[in-house]
Amino acid sequence: MKILTSPQTAKEYRKKLKGSIGFVPTMGALHEGHLSLIKKAREENDYVIVSIFVNPTQFLPGEDFNKYPRRLEADFEICKRAGVDAVFTPNAKDMYINDEVLIKAPKIKGYILEGFFRPGHFDGVLQVVNKLFNIIRPTRAYFGKKDAQQLYLIKQMVNNFFFDIEIVEGETIREKDGLALSSRNIYLNENERIRALSISKALKRAAKLSLSIKDVEKIKKEMIKILDVDELQYIVFVDRNFNYIKEIQPNNTIILIAAYIGNTRLIDNIWI
Repeated sequence: MKILTSPQTAKEYRKKLKGSIGFVPTMGALHEGHLSLIKKAREENDYVIVSIFVNPTQFLPGEDFNKYPRRLEADFEICKRAGVDAVFTPNAKDMYINDEVLIKAPKIKGYILEGFFRPGHFDGVLQVVNKLFNIIRPTRAYFGKKDAQQLYLIKQMVNNFFFDIEIVEGETIREKDGLALSSRNIYLNENERIRALSISKALKRAAKLSLSIKDVEKIKKEMIKILDVDELQYIVFVDRNFNYIKEIQPNNTIILIAAYIGNTRLIDNIWI
């Protein structure tokens, strides 16, 4: 397995590859959710490249950039065992300059939900993904459905900028008790982790209710009864194109939650 530490070495490595490239962008602290994407990429491509880069431009002031979990050696071992061909681990100085040409998230759908509570976050996400796509030039790129709004906006960027890249969705991977896997779960203490389960339980309840109830406000009220969080930022019902909806649309609805458990902000969703 090759370790590529700069954009230039990554581009040189990429030039030598003949065949399809599956690319999995990550911020490291790899878990089973990432591994499911890597396995999918391994099955569908001749080569697999994983990037590990804690991207500073997608963190807002006061967020957890400095304490975000970093386990590079463990991540290398996970990638090696999963059959990854190369890992790209650049540093910020090689990825950014002081006076950058910027990419901006769309004015509406980039500034609702996550974009509203974390203004500018998606500017940073799209900026780094654009760079990574240009460096790696993948055939397919793999993203999890847990970050549903991010997935939608990356798809939009690919379409708007005419990238010749297939975006492949990966299902949300959960612990046996239902908690969606996230690198930030390590911030939760034992009690907080138990309370965090109320998020997935509320989503599961909503999915069941949606079979007989179409009014989203009625379903939302039932979800709130289940939630045990310190701050609920949103429960939102949207279609696959992130338009708000008032009634459940079978096979075209995403229910999203963002909430704080203690000091830890968690997001989750369910596609129905």
